[in-house]
Amino acid sequence: MGSRSSVAWASARTSWVRWFLVCAVTTALPGCGGHPKDVLTPVANTSPQSPKVDMLIATTRTRSTVPGEMFNGERALAPAFADMTISIPPSKVRKEGQVAWPKRLPSNPATDFATVKADDLNIDKAKKWLSATVRKTPDGSVLVFIHGFNNRFEDAVYRFAQIVHDSGVHSAPVLVTWPSRGSLLAYGYDRESTNYTRNALETLFQYLARDPEVKEVSILAHSMGNWLALESLRQMAIRNGRLPEKFKNVMLAAPDVDVDVFRQQIADMGKQHPQFTLFVSRDDKALAFSRRVWGDVSRLGAIDPEQAPYKKELEDNKIMVIDLTKIKSGDSMNHGKFAESPEIVQLIGQRISEGQTLTDSRVGLGDQILVATTGAAAAAGNVAGLVLAAPVAVVDQDTRDNYASHISSAAGSSGPQSAAAAVKNCGEGRPTPNCKR
Repeated sequence: MGSRSSVAWASARTSWVRWFLVCAVTTALPGCGGHPKDVLTPVANTSPQSPKVDMLIATTRTRSTVPGEMFNGERALAPAFADMTISIPPSKVRKEGQVAWPKRLPSNPATDFATVKADDLNIDKAKKWLSATVRKTPDGSVLVFIHGFNNRFEDAVYRFAQIVHDSGVHSAPVLVTWPSRGSLLAYGYDRESTNYTRNALETLFQYLARDPEVKEVSILAHSMGNWLALESLRQMAIRNGRLPEKFKNVMLAAPDVDVDVFRQQIADMGKQHPQFTLFVSRDDKALAFSRRVWGDVSRLGAIDPEQAPYKKELEDNKIMVIDLTKIKSGDSMNHGKFAESPEIVQLIGQRISEGQTLTDSRVGLGDQILVATTGAAAAAGNVAGLVLAAPVAVVDQDTRDNYASHISSAAGSSGPQSAAAAVKNCGEGRPTPNCKR
């Protein structure tokens, strides 16, 4: 049995390494990349009816001399800021959850994501942008997005624009983008770049904490960006003695973080920390690779939240867990399931805009949202939509039981036995909720 398992593992590892190397040398080809690069040269707003997303950029990347790139993957000596407006093509030519990359340049705002404004800002102008934008929000809220490994600057900009638009969020959108070289072979460099950016991100967090106009801060981080987010929050908590109450939600999507280190990070933040919502998937191939790189220690985004010791630790720290393991994804790496679901970004936006946490425990709230989400998912024909909408749906026991039944159906299970098993598993504990985007 042991020999057979070793052979199976060796075969799986060989397949993974083969895929990794092929993708690494063909990132410009369809399937591993495929869209034009350097797409950020502003174009005329020839489609005024197309929605626009205006965002503040805070980056530790170096300013690029390549037209259309704006910032590259190298590290700058000091943070830089920019004000960017991205035009989103109408819904009739784009599915929610997708970034409509241009097939050729220049971008066409009627059919593509297109940059219509890209202005450099100094720090004083960045503060003025933030102040003016926060005043326009209904609740004085800010949403900070921190991208993951293997992201060019344009990848982060367009993905965040998609999330902001599809969620309908009313918060002031702030993209924090760190120096990633946008290459599968640059894992070590990217990891060190997150460490390089910790102080800059903490400085931003400290400013948001002090700004009296900012009433609430939510953070959405993906992949390696979770390490940067958690480390900066930890530094801030140690420096200040605690984290500010206005930091309400921290959403950890597929976090590439050592579980042992995460325990220490949470402990260092103290008892007053934000509501964490953790998205895990045990079939995440990117995190499986990361685990091998980092000494075969489990990555936070790939744990089984129902197993010891994780179950009790998550409950003790009141961390909500959304398990996406059984959900199929268009992402062959199973690493970006959260980002391409219309339902999840809409619900995140709804909760942020309402100034409430993702895990509001009022009786009946989850059921109401679950019903609405089920309808939306069915109408879109999106099987994954129901499960990816879970951050708000799983808030009480009744909701969890109903949610388990819906998952059983959505996942293709049939018969009362599988439905009963889903409800049983849900009731026993927490509900079961390229490297780019």
